[in-house]
Amino acid sequence: MQIIYEDRYLIAVKKPINMLSEGAQGIEGKVKKYLEEKGEALTGLVNRLDFGVSGLILLAKTKESAKRFNKLVVQNQIKKEYLAVVHGVPTEQSGTFKDILFKDSKSNKSFVVKSLRKGAKEAELDYCVVETKETPKGKISLVKVRLKTGRTHQIRVQFSSRKMPLVGDGKYGGRDNCDIALYSYKMTFNHPFTNKTISIESMPEWVKYPWNEFSQI
Repeated sequence: MQIIYEDRYLIAVKKPINMLSEGAQGIEGKVKKYLEEKGEALTGLVNRLDFGVSGLILLAKTKESAKRFNKLVVQNQIKKEYLAVVHGVPTEQSGTFKDILFKDSKSNKSFVVKSLRKGAKEAELDYCVVETKETPKGKISLVKVRLKTGRTHQIRVQFSSRKMPLVGDGKYGGRDNCDIALYSYKMTFNHPFTNKTISIESMPEWVKYPWNEFSQI
């Protein structure tokens, strides 16, 4: 576990790939043990990441901080930004994806559907292309993504539905035998206790494929 930021109300850590966010065996349990060794407590998660996705996770230390940070989440006041590597090249250098996503709980998979119905929610994100590379298996693109909504597997589904699955994401059509190329790299918010603008950043492991195909940002 790598600690990226910590104050008396909040702790931000880098979740490794293939680790649960919640539970005693997940990153939540590791942070709880770390704080207990310091004589502190932990209330719980502010955000979560998929099992196969790495990057920033925020955890609240107290009940009051959990209440205030969760309010920021509900009001969409925590700006969440990701890096992703996708197969292909988006038509536009930057843009917005808007879809309606339906989550199938039985398969733990989400799908783009045509209209709102029970279990379906609107999903929106902004993206911009950072760099594109030609590889022996075809073109891949490094993109920055800013989530406007937080739906299950949202980034993975929205790119896949446009024939640009994430590299390594076999669940949604990605090729290559590697980890899912999605990383939660930046969170920005107005701290509910200090009223200061906090920007927390962490980067993927640029030495690993497919990140090593690109210049570091």
